[in-house]
Amino acid sequence: QVQLVESGGGLVQTGDSLRLSCAASGRTLSSHIMGWFRRAPGKEREFVASIRWSGDSTYSTESMKGRFTISRDNAKNTVNLQMTSLKPEDTAVYYCATTAPGTNIWSNWGQGTQVTVSS
Repeated sequence: QVQLVESGGGLVQTGDSLRLSCAASGRTLSSHIMGWFRRAPGKEREFVASIRWSGDSTYSTESMKGRFTISRDNAKNTVNLQMTSLKPEDTAVYYCATTAPGTNIWSNWGQGTQVTVSS
């Protein structure tokens, strides 16, 4: 079982930057994709970005790709999300997640960290 703990959320202003971190424990995640999702108020949870052990990353939209950067430290079992040029529509609870080993099925979730961007 993989435990995930997010940190780094907070209240920022439009245009600010924020770095989210997620620490994983329980096993080595060499066969797991790690990623970030978010849920805005009144909306469904949506995919933000993911990254493989190799460092290959995927982003949900071009806008996110241009403003967000996902990275992982395999030695430390951590995944980070650097967010820049934040907008009020980025306000959401951000969740760290991993897939089941060797699959694309998201099976482990953190508790989430709140990010609020004021206008």
